[in-house]
Amino acid sequence: MDTSIKRHHIYLKDEPVLPVKKRGADILRDPLLNKGTGFPDSERDELRIKGLVPPQVVSIDDQVQRVMENYRRKSNDLERYIHLESLHDRNETLYYRVLLEHIEELTPIIYTPVVGQACQHFGHIYRRARGLYFASSNRGYFKEIVNNWPEDEIDIIVVTDGSRILGLGDLGSNGMGIPVGKLSLYVACAGIYPGKTLPVMLDVGTNNQDLQSDILYLGEKHNRLSGEEYYEMVEEFVDAVTARWPKVLIQFEDFTNDHAFPLLELYHKSVLCFNDDIQGTGSVALAGILSALRVTEEPLSKQRFVFLGAGSAAVGIANMIVSGLVDEGLSPEEARELFWLIDSQGLVLKSRTAELAAHKIPYAQSGDLTGSLLEVVRQVKPTVLIGVSKQAGSFNEDVIREMQSHVSRPLIMALSNPTSKSECTAEQAYRWTAGKALYASGSPFPPVTLAGKVFVPGQGNNMYIFPGVGLGAILCHSGQVTNSMFYTAAKVLSEQVTFEELEVGKLYPDLKTIRQISAQIAVAVCEVAFEEKIAQIERPLDLLKFVKQRMFHPHYVAFKAV
Repeated sequence: MDTSIKRHHIYLKDEPVLPVKKRGADILRDPLLNKGTGFPDSERDELRIKGLVPPQVVSIDDQVQRVMENYRRKSNDLERYIHLESLHDRNETLYYRVLLEHIEELTPIIYTPVVGQACQHFGHIYRRARGLYFASSNRGYFKEIVNNWPEDEIDIIVVTDGSRILGLGDLGSNGMGIPVGKLSLYVACAGIYPGKTLPVMLDVGTNNQDLQSDILYLGEKHNRLSGEEYYEMVEEFVDAVTARWPKVLIQFEDFTNDHAFPLLELYHKSVLCFNDDIQGTGSVALAGILSALRVTEEPLSKQRFVFLGAGSAAVGIANMIVSGLVDEGLSPEEARELFWLIDSQGLVLKSRTAELAAHKIPYAQSGDLTGSLLEVVRQVKPTVLIGVSKQAGSFNEDVIREMQSHVSRPLIMALSNPTSKSECTAEQAYRWTAGKALYASGSPFPPVTLAGKVFVPGQGNNMYIFPGVGLGAILCHSGQVTNSMFYTAAKVLSEQVTFEELEVGKLYPDLKTIRQISAQIAVAVCEVAFEEKIAQIERPLDLLKFVKQRMFHPHYVAFKAV
């Protein structure tokens, strides 16, 4: 028997009746089992639920309607976030059904930009524990903490140390909202079974003094661990979770640059893991570039790239573009000559090598070109301008108009999150280029009407990439998550954008198709794993069918008392 089907029987659309040991109120308190008012009369009798819920049986479709009616009555986005998380805590099947049916409306709430606001207020809006907290004060006991988790099988862990939450900086333990949000997207977008996901906070302290003095802050109230002490704590965490769940996928999320790159280098060959800020961001950005080139009908090798920002996101994007350039026949060295990165000290140049972080050095340019972003754009004449700086408004009118002066269809990617940190808005990019710009942002912007034409800006959201990559890696039991998987995922994503979408300015496909996109990416990832001989299962005859059969579908399963 296929053990994956046995283990994940609830993934299947036509699963058998699910045996349930719990009874009465214990079922209602279990968000993975609770149906609220959706229990049929037969189950209410058999599972001793009769009288514990109102007598009327309500279908899941009608429950969705009730949730959305209440959601839309909320006065602000933070209240909407709290409303959805409350549902998440009591009925996960309904929660994910709501997300899937209203994915475009709700994604900005459960993730960027509103999740950033939720993280800032995490201790003040806290309601119920979710996930595991590995605190610095509990070092030496991490295996005990892991064994406290009730699930015997976990497929995916998303872990953060809260050091660089979106563009908001060090939020310490408040950053737990990020793993929770990411895993919600794994379930909604790729059908990972929610009971096999685990959000993790690696609480190494915080340097945010406001949090340390906040009586309602829930994390460790000391400055962050550093040096060997930090890496020893991460190692204890990795050892503990992989000892109990040897095949678990670990996604590193929102770590500062000084730890993101070293941790990825340390673990990517020995542990099934990746860093979404580096590899996922690189992949989704490359997909948007490839979509734009379908409009301009130019090869990747004819582009010039200027980056405002030179951290994990920038280098992750640059590395992924280099993969594409090598695919077109350039050497890695030739490819890197097409990049100009600007950090807080100016252009990344070889003359600065002694002061540069290791991840920047491969992109250090020769020469003595200096000056502002505007001056760099004026002299380099880039075709692609990428913002990962968290400097709101840095792509000002002068910069955008200068881009337009030397290229007919400039690609502007203002990728900093949340929306308040975006380098420019969609409306600005379109207006300052008379609608000629090809535009993508990290957080969503509404459509823009200019001279009677409606432009729909693309959102380069990592949710297009990481759920499918994770699903594929898990299903084929890959030994590693490789850069080639992310490169392939970028190409697959770009291919999903229709001609009609490109016509209105969209560089990414409709989010309503996210499940189909994730399935296609998962198939491509599996194919890479088989080609690289790191898959640990025999290749199925119909790989797409294999993937789709193992995706969780949020609908109520029939229960049988045992």
